[in-house]
Parts: sequence; structure tokens; C-alpha cells
Amino acid sequence: MDSERWATLSPLLDELLELDPEFRPRRLAEIRAADAAMADELERLLALEDQRPDFLSGSVVDAAVFAPQPGQVIGPYKLERLLGEGGMGQVWLAIRNDGLYQRRVALKLLRPGLGDTGLRQRFNRERQILARLGHAHIARLLDAGVSKDGQPYLALDYVQGEPITHYAWNLDLPVAERLQLFLQVCAAVSHAHANLVVHRDLKPSNILVTPAGEVCLLDFGIAKLLDEEASGEQELTGTGARTFTLHYAAPEQLRHGAVTTMTDVYSLGMVLYELLTGRKPYETDRATDAAWEEAILHADPVRPSQAALRQAREDGRPHARKRARELAGDLDNILLKALAKLPDERYVSAEALAQDIRRHLEGEPVLARPQSLAYRTGKFLRRNSLPVAGVSVVGMMLVAALVFVTWQARRAIEEAQRAQAMQDFVVALFEDTEQTGSGDAVDVRSLLDAGARRADTDLHGQPRARAELLGLLARLRQGLGDDREALALLDRQARLFAAMPEDDRERLQVEAAALRGRSLRALGQADACVAELKPLLSLSQQLAVRWPRASAEFLSQLGRCHRALGGRAVARDLFGQALQLRGAGGELSKPLQAESQADLAGLLMDEGRYAEALDGMYRALGLLRESVGDRNALGVEVWRELGQLQRALGDRREAEASYRQGLQIALDRFGVGHPLTIGVQRALGDLLIEVGKLEEAGRLLGMAHQRLSDRLGPDHGELARSWRQLGRLAYEQGRLPQAADALQRSLDLHRRHGMLAADPALLCDLARVQSAQGLHAAAEALARECLQLAQAASPTMAAEAERLMVWLALARQDGTAARDWLALAERRGDGGEPRVQGELARLRIKLALADDDLPAAEAALATLRALPLPQGTDIALRTWRSDALLAELHCRAGRAGTGRELIEATLAAVGRQAPERQRLLDELAADAGSCGRR
Repeated sequence: MDSERWATLSPLLDELLELDPEFRPRRLAEIRAADAAMADELERLLALEDQRPDFLSGSVVDAAVFAPQPGQVIGPYKLERLLGEGGMGQVWLAIRNDGLYQRRVALKLLRPGLGDTGLRQRFNRERQILARLGHAHIARLLDAGVSKDGQPYLALDYVQGEPITHYAWNLDLPVAERLQLFLQVCAAVSHAHANLVVHRDLKPSNILVTPAGEVCLLDFGIAKLLDEEASGEQELTGTGARTFTLHYAAPEQLRHGAVTTMTDVYSLGMVLYELLTGRKPYETDRATDAAWEEAILHADPVRPSQAALRQAREDGRPHARKRARELAGDLDNILLKALAKLPDERYVSAEALAQDIRRHLEGEPVLARPQSLAYRTGKFLRRNSLPVAGVSVVGMMLVAALVFVTWQARRAIEEAQRAQAMQDFVVALFEDTEQTGSGDAVDVRSLLDAGARRADTDLHGQPRARAELLGLLARLRQGLGDDREALALLDRQARLFAAMPEDDRERLQVEAAALRGRSLRALGQADACVAELKPLLSLSQQLAVRWPRASAEFLSQLGRCHRALGGRAVARDLFGQALQLRGAGGELSKPLQAESQADLAGLLMDEGRYAEALDGMYRALGLLRESVGDRNALGVEVWRELGQLQRALGDRREAEASYRQGLQIALDRFGVGHPLTIGVQRALGDLLIEVGKLEEAGRLLGMAHQRLSDRLGPDHGELARSWRQLGRLAYEQGRLPQAADALQRSLDLHRRHGMLAADPALLCDLARVQSAQGLHAAAEALARECLQLAQAASPTMAAEAERLMVWLALARQDGTAARDWLALAERRGDGGEPRVQGELARLRIKLALADDDLPAAEAALATLRALPLPQGTDIALRTWRSDALLAELHCRAGRAGTGRELIEATLAAVGRQAPERQRLLDELAADAGSCGRR
């Protein structure tokens, strides 16, 4: 058969194969009437289909031979299960498998069995496209690479959600809420277009909605870079292969025409049509691709209101007919404009489509309809129905209207006078600084003090203006870290509330309470914060409609104080209310939304759900960067929390980088003495102790401790934690007297403030130091108290305390007591401690007890050394400890030369890699003590 004949026959064969068998004879008869020979040939081919069910279904390449399988490792990821397949590849749920950190990702792979260069190039291009996109509603690219066997992969955010259409219909969302969801999609597509990227395959399965109601746009696998032509790249998607989804394709895609941003606008129209009506816009006689292509190219879409009415008759849902009425008019026109056949007749961009939808939601005229006078007038009347009704009866209410106008005029005059008084006050304040003639720069704190003094004289008789000024000065004091001074200003402000009108007083009371809560929490008085703010909670919630920003700030501060006291359930409810209020504020409220997202992520961290918390904190950081950037107080807090989460997940390198980023911002914006700076210094210093950078840790913790003492006073409870950090640092450096002094100071403050029950490990820390100093009796008393408190607080801590009792018994050469304590510790188990760490600790104790079952000890150590390292393990430390124990076993078994050589090499490695960790050097030398005995 020649190619021309096959070109005619092939689409007819496809059409017949797609038809149900009972409909094929009628279609064959139609073909026979036009070309009998063609019909005979088609019947022969269909007979082959009946004889061989696998006719035309086999692939040249058996893809199953090469298909990825669950458990297979690709790059640093281990496959768990297949999530889905598309024209371009497969998407697997995978988990990070290299031990750096734990994270579940959506791993995208090329379709197995394909060697198509163009397909591989498209896959590489998706990596480039995703790397240039960064938006809250677009799945982030986390990693990309090629496995050892040449398999390219992309690691994307694993989004748990359902297609937008399923989500909306399962919840039976009202039309307005569906449109709000769709606006999130438009925002993501608009961001992509702004980065010169067209998606080209928008469809509901690529638009997921999370349980929290957040949209996430997936799969840029066939996206087209708009600047490809300028950069000299060629279009990789050839006309012979369809890489888009037919039912959502634009006419120009079927004609192989130019693909632009208006192609995505058409697909957005298709998605919105289905989202609002539950149907697609075209109705075909045959369920074939050919029929659908014909409809896209030539048929007019059914008006959405009519389609919704038909769907209502089929579904029988009670609100379905009302939804059909809501679509009539503006939404009909918006959708039909988006679905225009010619690109030039559609919306010029996704943002233009979104703007028209917002106009509809706000009751304004939409651009998709002719702007006639009658239409615009009708819109105005519906949008302003109450004012218009008021005007219609103005004649009957003339006197009342005149009174209202008079009251408004008086209020406006008062507002103008208050604003002028505030302006005059600020000008006079700065004029006074110029008249001093000192020539020195103006000190900000001195300026604020002067302002507070002059408030009583310059604004006498204006209680509202004075109250607002004092609140502003308190906020500025907080920005400088002067929380005690801020509280004093708020006390002065509170005395003015009684002389103010109720509306003004209530708003200022809520704002002042939020400021008071912030300062009390910063001063470590979370209990006082809850006691003072809780009585105003109902008032704050009542004011939420009129003053959402003030109410949200109050709820956030109260929630943080509850979180500081361990009340996570209450805090979560308050943070959720604050986020809901801030979410209604649009673009301008994004920094505040980021703050609420960070608060909720912090609660997840408190519950030990570190991976979820990390995702939430990254969302908060993304919102912050989209709006005002991260070089501010909230940015410092988010970077510090990210460091804490990465540290908890065992990724110390990333944690250190996050802490340093937060510290740099704090130093640049707030200076060395600010509470935010001190907080990041302490967090970074604590991490540096863990990784062995003790000298730098000492500088940071020393500066932070001094400034903390200056700010809070030497007896504040927060100094207890700071003294403990300094004590741990001195112990790691081998400076035992300084360690004992710092830890004892910490213990005294813990007891004074009733904090010891929550942190009994401090007692064990001090006991170790005193034991190293030879104060065995005092050390044992502390260790027993540590064990008593730990049994009620933490099984892990209790197991550690019992092992400490073993070492203390050994120190006083009481082998019987040591064995008794070891038996208790072994009955308790590891208490959740990592297996390798617990087993190494027990083996060290048994060797110290001189239990000479050397073959059993060697076998146990060999087993431990062969175990895989869990995530977060300090690899070098585990290796050094096990090498020291192995050296001890060599020496005890008569292989002294081998043992000494191993322990000397181990100590030399520690000296090179962690020269500041003197305590570790001493412990390793003690573990291999037999190798030092001649």
C-alpha cells in the first residue's frame, strides 16, 4: 500500500477502532457508499483486530523490561510507589535515601523504554523551566540530576491534594469560592508568563488543591519558553507527537500554530468552565478524538449557564439551579471570551482574565461585556443598592441627613486638627534637637524619650492623639528591643482610655494589648501575657470585621504566649483565626500571612513533625520574599526557625547556613544588642558546640550572655539557659572549673524559677563535670536527682541518667553497683535513643567493667560498625568512638601494636578535624586505655 493510500485509510481505521463494535457497521456502510475498495480494506484490518486482540497494541520496545520498580534507588532517592503517568514520563513517590535529610518528594522520570532524544531534551528543559519559577502556587523544583544508569530525574514538592474540579464538586463549593480558588491558578500562571514560560497543558489533574484549600500547579513538562526563539533554541515538540491533553487544547495547538500566553488563557477557560458547570463546553455525536478535534476547531461552546442547567437536571442537587442562574450574564461572557477560537479575541493574559473575575466578584462591570450605559448603570445600582435606596427617600429624611452631614463635618474637622497637632508635635521635637547646638548625631532613644515627655504638654486636651502617639512610641521602643520602656509607655497610654469615645477606645485597647503581649513574651513573662490579654479576647473577635488587622495581631500575640506555655491546641486555634483574617487582605497582607504561616509551622515543630514544619516554614519564607523581602524582623525569626528544624532533621550544614543568614540580617538591620540578634547568636553558638567549632561558639555565646544580662538582669530565668550553654562549652573545651561554675549558676536559677522539672538533664551535665573533677559524692547526689526527675519527663533521659550512675560507680571502683545500674539501664532499653548510639554506650560500659568476653565484644562491635547510619548521625564522631573501642579490644586480645596504631591514628584525626574538642580527645583516650598500659 502506498503512503498516500495509507494516509487516507489510517484516520478512518482509528475512528472505527475507537467506536463500540455495534456502531461500526453503520459507519462502514457510510464509507462504502463513498469508496467500496476502502471499506473492504478496512473490514480486513478490523478482522485482524478480532482474530488478534493485541493487534496494533504492541510496542517496539518492551518498556516493562526497563520500568522502575518500588524500592529502586535513582540518584539519592528511593522509589516507593507510582503516582501517575503521562505522555512524557512517570511520577513516583520517593524518599531521600542518602542520609543527608529525610523528605518525601514527587520524583519525575522519563517514560521507560524511550530513547527519544527530543523527549529527553524536553525533560531537561522542564528542569530549567521549574528552576526559574518560584511561586507559592507552583510545585517547587527541589533537586535534579542523572542517576548512575543515565536516568534523568526531577525531584519536586510532593503535593497531597486532589484535582481542582473534584475538590470543588466534592465539597459543593459556592460559585464565589470556586472563583477564588481559580484566582490562585491565574496568579500561578501569570507568574509563569512573567518568567516567559507558557504551560501548554493546563488541566484539572495538573491543578491540585491541598486539604488546606491551597492550589498547587504541576507539570511544566511541555511548557514553552517564550524566549526560546531569541536564544536560538528550537521547539522540541514535533508535530508528529501530541504532548498536550486534547480535551483542554487550544485551536492553535491542533493547527500546529504559534503557542503564546493566550494558549494558556484558552486552557484556563476550559478548566474554569468545567469547574463551574461540571461539563465540558462542547457536545459531540461521537466519543472520538477526531470528533473532539472538530468541535474545538469549528463548534461554538455551549453557554455556561445552559450547560450548568443541564447538569442540574442530571445531578438533582438542591443548589444546582441557583448556580446556573449565577453563571448567566457576566460569567457566561467571561468564559466565552476566554474560549474564543482566535487568540486575538481572547483575554491578552491570565492576569487580564483574573481581573475580570475580580470585577465580577466585586460587582463592577466586566470587560467581557459591551460597556453600554444600561449595563453600567445596572451594575452601579446593584453594587450600591443601599446608598441608592437611601437617596430615594432623602426627601423624607432631610433633617436627619442634615444632622448626619453636620456630625461628619465636625468629625472631619476634629480629624484634621488631630493630624495637624501630630504634625506640629513631630516638627517641634526635631527643631528642639537642632537648637541644642551640640553638633552630635541625634540619638534615637533620646528622641523617643523627649517625645514621651512632650506628649503631656503639646497634646494636652487631645486624649486620642496622645494615646495614639504613646502607642507609636511603644512600638518604636519594641523595634529597638527596649521592651521594659515599651511597657511603661503602654501603662501611660492605658490611663487615657477612659476619656476617649468607645469606638476609638476599643480599637486602641486591642492594639495596645497586642503590643503588651509582644513585650511580655520577649521578657520571658508568657504567663503574665496570657493573664493580661485573655480578658480582651472576646472584644478582639467582635472587632474583627471592622479592624481585622488589629484583631489578627492580637490573636497572634496571645497565641504565641500560649505556645510558650505549652498550650499548643489553644495557640493553633488562635493562629488559624489570625491567618483567616489576614488572608482576606490580598497582596498587601502577604507579610502578615507569612507571619501566621510561620506561627503554625512552629507548632508542628513543637510536636516533632519536623518535615511538615519545614515545608510550612519555607511557605512562610516564600510569601515574605514575594512581598517585602526577608531583611526584616520576621525574616530573622523565619531563618532561625528554619535552622532549628534543619538541625532537628540532622542537616547541621544547612542549619548552620540558615542561622548565619538570620544573624547577618539581624546585625545589618538591628545591631548587636537587639533581642533578635542575641537569639540567633545563641542558637548558632549552640549548634557550633555540636559540630566542634568551639572558639567561635565561645565568642557568640559570650557576647549574647553579656547583652542578655544587661537587658534582663542577672537573675532572670532566661540567664539560666545561657549559663548552661556556657557550661557545656567549657566542658567540651576541657575547662572543668569554668564548666562547673557556669552549670551551678544555671542550676541555681533553674531552682529559683521552678524550671528544673522541665529540664532535669542539667543535673546530669553538672554531675559529669563534678565527677571529672573528682567530686564523686556530690556528682552521685546530682545524678540521683536527675534520674528521679527524668523518669517522669523522658525515657531517653532516664536511660542516660542510669548509664551515668554506672560511670559514677566505676569512678569509685564499685563494680557491683556498676553492674546493678547497668542491669537497670538494659531493662529500660534505649528509651527511643538511636540504636547505634545506645549500643556503643553499653559496650563502652562493659569494657570499662573489664568483662573479658572478648569474642562477644568484638562480634558486637563488628555488628555495630556494619549498621547503616541513620539520618542525622554525626558520621565522624561515630567512627572515632567505634575505632577507640576497637583499639581497646585489639590491645586486650594481645594485639597491642595494632591497637596502639589505631588509637594514635584516631586521636590524630580528631586533632586535625576537631582540634578544639578536648573532652572528646580525653574520652577516646580513656576508651582505649589498655593500649596505654605497658
